[in-house]
Amino acid sequence: MCPAVAGRAAPRAPNVCRLLGRRARGFYARDAGVALRKNMGLLRTILCQESTKFKNVWTTHSASPIAYERGRIYLDNYRCCISSIAQEPRILYQKPKCSKSEKIEDALLLECPLGEMLPNPSDYKPSLIVLTVQNWLLRLSADCGEILEKVYLAGSCCKFRYLSWDTPQEVMVVKSAQNKLPAAARQAGIQQSVLFHLAVFQVLPLSFIGMLEINKKVFGNNVTDVAISNGILIVMYSMGLVRLYNFQAISEQAKNGIQDMKCCSLEPDWIYFHPDMSGRIIHVGPNLIKVLKLKEVEDNTDQIEIAEDFIIMANRENCVNSSVTVTSSGRVVKKRLNLLDDDPEQETFKIVDYEDELDLLSTVAVTEIGADGRAHLDLRCNEHGILLKSIPLLESWDVTYSHEVYFDRDIVLHIEQKPNRRFSCYVYQMVCDTAKEDECSRHERTERVSCKKGGRIFEYT
Repeated sequence: MCPAVAGRAAPRAPNVCRLLGRRARGFYARDAGVALRKNMGLLRTILCQESTKFKNVWTTHSASPIAYERGRIYLDNYRCCISSIAQEPRILYQKPKCSKSEKIEDALLLECPLGEMLPNPSDYKPSLIVLTVQNWLLRLSADCGEILEKVYLAGSCCKFRYLSWDTPQEVMVVKSAQNKLPAAARQAGIQQSVLFHLAVFQVLPLSFIGMLEINKKVFGNNVTDVAISNGILIVMYSMGLVRLYNFQAISEQAKNGIQDMKCCSLEPDWIYFHPDMSGRIIHVGPNLIKVLKLKEVEDNTDQIEIAEDFIIMANRENCVNSSVTVTSSGRVVKKRLNLLDDDPEQETFKIVDYEDELDLLSTVAVTEIGADGRAHLDLRCNEHGILLKSIPLLESWDVTYSHEVYFDRDIVLHIEQKPNRRFSCYVYQMVCDTAKEDECSRHERTERVSCKKGGRIFEYT
């Protein structure tokens, strides 16, 4: 044994038990997960710095819907796939035109689950699950568009239209359009009792779990929409109520299971489970975002209640319009009119999302100023809702159009649907500039250059 050197502390032996304990739980100093977490932590720090801006690097337009999934932009009904990661658009693949019967209604990105043995080598690569207009479920390669699996949703009793996750990357829900009787049947007094059908599938490989009918006789006459998330059936009603059910047993639990958003608006509020798998619930209204949590009732540990975690308020003032009228006798009457909670002249929440790799909650709020609407994307601490950064969107936002906004690592995408089936995609990328450059935050006109790739026109800033 070597003697300790005078004046210098002997080197400390590593805690072997602690090291082995971390390895048993899956922590390794040099594994890819640790490196990724460190990189995402650094990216989050850089992104939230005041000097970091987001610049609109390119824009494209289309006559068909535009979709986005994890760094890939899909155009022409998923026939054309473009990478959004590069500073310039790069076409990954472009497939020939298909018939109307092969049109895709909706799609989900399926990524390889960790720590599982899969039957086929292709299962370890990202793929796209798509639902066609003829009720076919297809699993396509995300890199080249090749068909890997096919499942037919037999029967013509309903038209399936929407895809969503119950358990992300494990259990998928296929939802039908709302069932409506023909006009002749309604005039004859025939009533439609079944509103929606939900088909549930396990993925990798695609396998059927079960089918659920949403019937007026069971759930009531005022049902407007339905969803399944994390094993909970969420039923929404026209009077602004939301009921939560245990999907596995279809039995109501759930103290404070009915959430009422106190608002007066044209657009309904919406509620869903937080995508961060924390078990929290996000309830969004026009001027208020509630993040709720499930906890045990103090005097009854067998019962669960829904409690408030934190609230995000829109930046607005209590605007009240006054209209002055004069009666025939000459008396002046002032009538106070309260604006709707989603009045476009007040800041209104339009989109709420979660960036899982950076652990950030993103919200899009819009205010109509004159003829133009202005939107900004706010990035917030997922744990407490504290505002960390605000990103202005340079293009005007018409509240009568349909909009989608995606925040993915260092990219922001704004997809807009205009009248006459005109779609636009605006791509923003993070730029770090120590100089005080305000051109990304001001609404100024900049010179744009057009170029053509793969038969499609792109506009560069």
